[in-house]
Amino acid sequence: MRVKCVLCDKIETISSTLPLAKKLRNRPIHTYMCRDCHDRISERTAERHQTGKFRSHKAVEETDDYI
Repeated sequence: MRVKCVLCDKIETISSTLPLAKKLRNRPIHTYMCRDCHDRISERTAERHQTGKFRSHKAVEETDDYI
């Protein structure tokens, strides 16, 4: 299966039997990112974490502490 990286537009070939290939075929919202782009983003995110100025914008789940 031919896939295209969403960041650098590099076209790669992956096996059609991989779970990732099935996910990309059946759910169009999922996108493919090549290994180079994935590693680059991981490294830069780790660098931002180390600076101490990194803030995660994920929704914080509220707990039921009232009784």
